Amino acid sequence: MAYHTTGFEAALAHAAGDDFALREDLKQAFVQSASAHHDLLRRARCDANWAMAAERLGKLAASFHATELMDLAEEARTGAPGEPTVISRIESVIAALN
Repeated sequence: MAYHTTGFEAALAHAAGDDFALREDLKQAFVQSASAHHDLLRRARCDANWAMAAERLGKLAASFHATELMDLAEEARTGAPGEPTVISRIESVIAALN
């Protein structure tokens, strides 16, 4: 499945300018943080933890215009806690950003 990362890549380019090393550092930091939030979402055992992890993931995604990830985080936040398909789709989007 292909993901459109245009907004994300544009945000990285805007933040880092012509500094390719900085762009890669920002990208790796974003992916690591998104992966950590995904892990919290995956391990959430109550509705409140699920909602908080999804909200934090969505806010992180919004900070770098990762719209697919934003949409999935919102889907997770408003959906059933522990929904395995949304967890899997979030994991796929994060992997595609890396």
